[in-house]
Amino acid sequence: MTFTETKLAGVWVVDCEVFADERGHFAPAWQPTAFAERGLETAVAQASLASNIRRGTIRGLHYQAAPFEEVKTLRVVRGAIYDVTVDLRPGSPTYLQWIGVELSADNRRMVYIPRGCAHGYQTLADDTDVFYFVSAPYAPAHQQGIRWDDPAVGVQWPLGPPASISERDRQFPDLRPAAAR
Repeated sequence: MTFTETKLAGVWVVDCEVFADERGHFAPAWQPTAFAERGLETAVAQASLASNIRRGTIRGLHYQAAPFEEVKTLRVVRGAIYDVTVDLRPGSPTYLQWIGVELSADNRRMVYIPRGCAHGYQTLADDTDVFYFVSAPYAPAHQQGIRWDDPAVGVQWPLGPPASISERDRQFPDLRPAAAR
């Protein structure tokens, strides 16, 4: 595995080495030792699969509040997404900055997202499946989010406004009032 740190401290893009022959290919999907060697968390409390029917769907931007903050490692197993991480750590030099990374079944790329960051994505293809490893169990009372078009963050979604988005995600508040406190 090749690890590339992004401009957001603690957020990594992980590319898998692919072994191909006449039968097809083989690629490691999870190597906790490789993550631990870089000081990254490897605990997995839950694995989840999100299925998305329509190109242009936006999920997010989600995070869990303390004490259920979570580390996420995810990859696309079918289709493609534009994956977004937003730094919500107040003491971070990249607070409220974001990055976007294309993840697809073809590029087999993963992203590692530390605690204190919001996460979301826009599907770039119909019938896209995203597989997550999550470090903490889902705690519905601690699930929070910021709106996909929050002006304090300014994410530039490649396909523009969502073709599909949940009512919950559409109703998340702006960060600006929270940041003023």
